[in-house]
Amino acid sequence: MGRFAERIHTDRADIARLEARILELPNDAHVELTLDDGSRVRGTVAARASLQLFEDQDGNEGMNAIVRIEDPALDAPGTAGMHDIWVDRIADVRRLPRADPG
Repeated sequence: MGRFAERIHTDRADIARLEARILELPNDAHVELTLDDGSRVRGTVAARASLQLFEDQDGNEGMNAIVRIEDPALDAPGTAGMHDIWVDRIADVRRLPRADPG
């Protein structure tokens, strides 16, 4: 049995948008994501997304992807953690500069 997703995509144009968004999220990239509800998530791409086959609640099959963002929350350690985000919810990706280790 497949994994379930709230939203799946079967249209070639939608799948192409997912593929393009995934290219913006390479491993170890520091990013700020703006989601479709206006919320933002900042952190490092801990697990790059890849298109996968999912089922929706009606049993239809289609594509989607999940990206894992690690948020060390240096300003607010109480909010640190991992965030698994559906790629189709990402409205914008902003690359952030890496912190200087020196």
